[in-house]
Amino acid sequence: MATPVLNYISEQDYLEGERKAFEKHEYYKGEVFAMSGALLPHNEIFSNLFGELATRLRGKNFKPYGSDLRVHIPANTLYTYPDISIICGKVETIDDQFDTAVNPAVIIEILSKSTRDYDKGSKFTLYRAIKTLKEYILVDSNNIAVEKFIRHTDNSWQLTEFKLLTDVFSINTVDIDIKLADIYERVKFS
Repeated sequence: MATPVLNYISEQDYLEGERKAFEKHEYYKGEVFAMSGALLPHNEIFSNLFGELATRLRGKNFKPYGSDLRVHIPANTLYTYPDISIICGKVETIDDQFDTAVNPAVIIEILSKSTRDYDKGSKFTLYRAIKTLKEYILVDSNNIAVEKFIRHTDNSWQLTEFKLLTDVFSINTVDIDIKLADIYERVKFS
């Protein structure tokens, strides 16, 4: 997690400030953390993957959202902006501002050097408190690698890894297959 930018504040004060802010911030247990921008490989991966999801899910009961849709986890106070979230059915929001969802079924984070440990560790631990979350997918922006975690009925999580451009993985919740070659199209690693 990034360095906090403010002293302890309430969730209400965070939301009021965040709704006026030009930059995005995460909130966790009274602390606010500035979020950094992304490099070109991250943006290429996002464009490829989000475009694929939006096209393939059009007309279905699932919808992908980008990182402008904030997600809140009441069980642990986290407010965050996943790179991509997929919501099944109606978006449930925390209030009438319609900018903070609580019911993602799939969350996809695109890993960078600065977020890798947080996204794979603490953040995944916090995400597991989302009762509607069925799959958590990590896409590396520094190498060809996708990690897919799927929740079982006993609340255990199973990891499957994909490391070749010829690999295909399923997003079971929305019943689609994604080719790594499509995710990494035009991506140049530094």
